[in-house]
Amino acid sequence: MRVLLVDDEVRLTDGIRRGLQAEGMTVDVAHDGVDGLWRVREFTYDVVLLDVMMPGMSGYRVCQTMRAEGIWAPVLFLTAKDGDWDEVEGLETGGDDWLTKPFSFPVLVARIRALARRGARARPVVLEAGDLRLDPAARTVHRGEALIALTAREIAVLELLMRRRGEVVTKTELLDDVWSEDFDNDPNIVEVYVGRIRRKIDRPFGRTAIETVRGAGYRLAADGG
Repeated sequence: MRVLLVDDEVRLTDGIRRGLQAEGMTVDVAHDGVDGLWRVREFTYDVVLLDVMMPGMSGYRVCQTMRAEGIWAPVLFLTAKDGDWDEVEGLETGGDDWLTKPFSFPVLVARIRALARRGARARPVVLEAGDLRLDPAARTVHRGEALIALTAREIAVLELLMRRRGEVVTKTELLDDVWSEDFDNDPNIVEVYVGRIRRKIDRPFGRTAIETVRGAGYRLAADGG
């Protein structure tokens, strides 16, 4: 098994490297995000261990760039940051697991082996409706060659509409999928977000991709409008 360890703490990386080698693993080490990204572009790894806070490029950015470039080796974040939102950000940028420092070495080995057994994930299929494209992995939206800037929640709304293009998606379905079932604020938030998305993907291009179906919900035209 070949592992890449990217962490700027030299003493820590030396200890982890020696321990993993004793477990029969081949370990490459990088001490900053830029070098780590270069290595995952040049070599194939079974698992990548990424620190979050590093010089040059954060672990979040390394992982996000990997996924955008189609590099799907499993990523385990090793970090001293233990907040829930830090973990959420790590997973949402494409990470597969999260381990807070200080951690038990046997647990680290078990997590690495579990990720290696799981293997690299398949890249999610790019969604298309005419010249409208949404890449769930890179979290990007294009209309033709134009890159459209959408927020994470706008992308989530558009993704559901595109996955069910040509079908009516109810407001309740959008709330449950994007805002969760326990959402207890104004349900008209869906209309607000649909309006924002229209202003970005339709109006500048003279299109009408998203149709309001009165009394039912919203439908995205199969041909992208």
